[in-house]
Amino acid sequence: MFLSACSPYTPALRSGDDLALAGFTAHPANTTARWQMMNLLPPNTMTYRPSGPDIVMLYADPLACGCVYMGNRAAYLAYKTTHPITPLQERRMTAEINQHPGWDWTVWSPHADPYTP
Repeated sequence: MFLSACSPYTPALRSGDDLALAGFTAHPANTTARWQMMNLLPPNTMTYRPSGPDIVMLYADPLACGCVYMGNRAAYLAYKTTHPITPLQERRMTAEINQHPGWDWTVWSPHADPYTP
């Protein structure tokens, strides 16, 4: 019998690589609060949340890494060069943030994680 080395996680892992190459940083959902915040985001879909006067682009990956990729506008523009995002997808991002406006940045602070020295 011959088994293939394909994994159902391969596309998700490739997305993570592409996000990292574009300048996004993976933040593990390694606390209950972070896991709950990650689950407010649509999985494997680009979205954003306001942070002060700017926005932070977010990509929740609950299966492959159990993390949220976060990036600035420059990272988003770099990502868009290899992963075109349609105007419909951008409208969906805005609609999604209007459905779930609550976002607690404090749970992503390094000081919020009890395991960080």
